[in-house]
Amino acid sequence: MNKKPSKTLAAGLAGFINPFRYDGSGTFHLKDHKTNEKGDLDKDEGQKILEANKQHLADFQEKLYAQDRWSVLIIFQGMDASGKDSAIKALFEGINPQGCEVRAFKQPTSHELDHDFLWRHVVALPSRGHIGIFNRSHYEECLVTRVHPEILAKEKLPTGLVTRNIWRERFEDISAFERYLARNGTVVLKFFLNLSREEQRQRFLDRLEDRSKQWKFSMDDIKERALWPRYQAVYQDIVRHTATTHAPWYVVPADHKWFARVVIGSVIVAALERLDLQFPRADRASLREFKAVQQALEGEARGGRKGAR
Repeated sequence: MNKKPSKTLAAGLAGFINPFRYDGSGTFHLKDHKTNEKGDLDKDEGQKILEANKQHLADFQEKLYAQDRWSVLIIFQGMDASGKDSAIKALFEGINPQGCEVRAFKQPTSHELDHDFLWRHVVALPSRGHIGIFNRSHYEECLVTRVHPEILAKEKLPTGLVTRNIWRERFEDISAFERYLARNGTVVLKFFLNLSREEQRQRFLDRLEDRSKQWKFSMDDIKERALWPRYQAVYQDIVRHTATTHAPWYVVPADHKWFARVVIGSVIVAALERLDLQFPRADRASLREFKAVQQALEGEARGGRKGAR
């Protein structure tokens, strides 16, 4: 009798993945996605799922590193205080730092502005066997740059190339770039942390009241908050035009940090499970060599015990 196949991790986590996944099929309206979703869980239940996901993630990452075939690029986008930093810290605290790197992309340097808009992100891509985390990413080049046109002027593009079609062209370039990565063994996971304006307000107040968090606050945050409707419209446009089957967007409810981490962790674990990661197996010749070395090492121990008598 054939054994019934065991349930996969992805199947068990589907309820925390599928409702938030958009791959370009159908229409997308950001207002249709709740920011305060909790997936019928309470915080204690969510914490248990988070801890299980962290263990699975650590196990998969070890195999990913040992196999040295796939790489994983994880992209976090979201408004200020949406929980990008804390999600990274909470989910990856048990990961071997040897196989994982976080890159935070700030305002481009003069050297970076002498290159195309994807250059600084390309040179930061994870190598095979590694997980790369982009805290903000190449999407800033059609987000902040679009909200603040004066930034685009600093990119030194030939005047004739800066047309009203530039954002559509950048969407096309990014989609082609991510398709190229997928075809070459990089799994691209994109998370937009969907925060409400009211929750951002509360988190800003928490930062101002807590001395240990005041360093996170900047007056620029308030200036950007005043542009909230514009940012939301541009984010909607980004998701609509760059969500694909090989690099879908996950629109993560971010008002409850614990649930955002459940969703993010579930997506990453399910994606790694699909890779069918395995520790490399030694060939027969290597196994014979290992056996000979093992016997020699064991022989040293026996010889040492005899000499000690």
